[in-house]
Amino acid sequence: MAYSISTYSYGRARALGVVIKPSTVKGKKIDVYNRKGEKLASIGALGYGDYPTFKRKYGAEYANMKRRAYKSRHAYNRFKRGTPGYYADQILW
Repeated sequence: MAYSISTYSYGRARALGVVIKPSTVKGKKIDVYNRKGEKLASIGALGYGDYPTFKRKYGAEYANMKRRAYKSRHAYNRFKRGTPGYYADQILW
């Protein structure tokens, strides 16, 4: 299953000062790199949705509902900068 990185995700990554590319890790969507090209994390499990995917398929209202649920469910791991949970939250949601 191929994942197409959205313009939304590229913009969010640029704002964080990181570079994203399709993941080389089986079962992941995106690899996150710093500006020096060092890999920081692999994020987004294939088979699960994310904000840009939900918005494209079902509209903004549904995507916003899913975003609130994701952020609530992942409140324990999405705030520590530099972790995969942080990058997933910032780039995919």
